[in-house]
Amino acid sequence: MGRHRSDRIGVGRGALAVLGCLVLLTLVVLGVRALNAPEPRPPQPRQAPTPTLTPPTVTTSPATPTVYIECRADRCGMVFVRVPGGDVLLDRELLRGEQATFTEPKLDVVLADASGLTVEVNGVPRPPGEPGEREAFTAERKG
Repeated sequence: MGRHRSDRIGVGRGALAVLGCLVLLTLVVLGVRALNAPEPRPPQPRQAPTPTLTPPTVTTSPATPTVYIECRADRCGMVFVRVPGGDVLLDRELLRGEQATFTEPKLDVVLADASGLTVEVNGVPRPPGEPGEREAFTAERKG
C-alpha cells in the first residue's frame, strides 16, 4: 500500500484537459495562418484630375488659368492644390521644368518651398519666396 492513489482521472478533469489542448491547437493554427498570409494592400488612392500642362498666357481671357505653377529648381518640394472643401488636384513634388495649370474658380494652394517655383494667379506673377519658405494662399478666378 502506497501513499498515491491509483484511481483514474475524473471525467471533468479529462474533458477540461482536452478542451485546453483544442484551444492551444486553435491558437497555433491561427498564428501560423496569420504569419503566412499575404500583406494587405493599402487602399488605392482615388485618381485626381491631372493638371493640364500648358504654357501661361498673360491675358484676361477665359484661357488664363486661375493658378499656373512651374518648377525652376532641380527639385521644388511638395506642391498641394485643392478645391476648398473638395477634391485634391495636386499633392506631390515637382521636378525641374514641370508645369501645372488649374482653371477651377477657387483653389487652396500650399507650396513647401516657394523659392524654386514660378507662380501666377490669374496671369499675375507672385513674388518668389525665400529658400525653404512655406507659402499658403487661396486663389480666386477673376472675371
